Amino acid sequence: MDSSWRIRRAEPADAVRLLPIERRCFADPWSVAAFAEILESPLGFGLVAECGPTIGGYLVARLVAGEAEILNLAVGPEDRGKGLGSELLRRGVAGLAAKGAREIYLEVREHNLVAQQLYRSLGFRPVGLRARYYRNPVEDALVLRLGLPGPA
Repeated sequence: MDSSWRIRRAEPADAVRLLPIERRCFADPWSVAAFAEILESPLGFGLVAECGPTIGGYLVARLVAGEAEILNLAVGPEDRGKGLGSELLRRGVAGLAAKGAREIYLEVREHNLVAQQLYRSLGFRPVGLRARYYRNPVEDALVLRLGLPGPA
């Protein structure tokens, strides 16, 4: 990852700044209110990658009773190929583990092979399929899981 990028915890005030990336990356984007809700929640967890005033990517997740779910991971098209996605994912996994996660789940489009390769590179493995999970366009989702080591 280019050293000019800084990864930090996301704050509720970041919600409006995440929307442009969200709209470029997803056909069924989240709203500012949805981002604010998860970032304000005591169960929520988020990271942003920024370079000066620019946010190049983000990760949002939630954690309940040792089980985490990565809700969204996005990198703006102009910032892909710089290692931001893998660094956000790596730090997200570490952050969730530090908060007590023992396993992490996520859904990914069945045909998004690039994302699947990223997730598999960090140890996520398929555990299920959600038929017609995505709405725009309609597509199945693979459910991936990463088991984390328990306390020593």
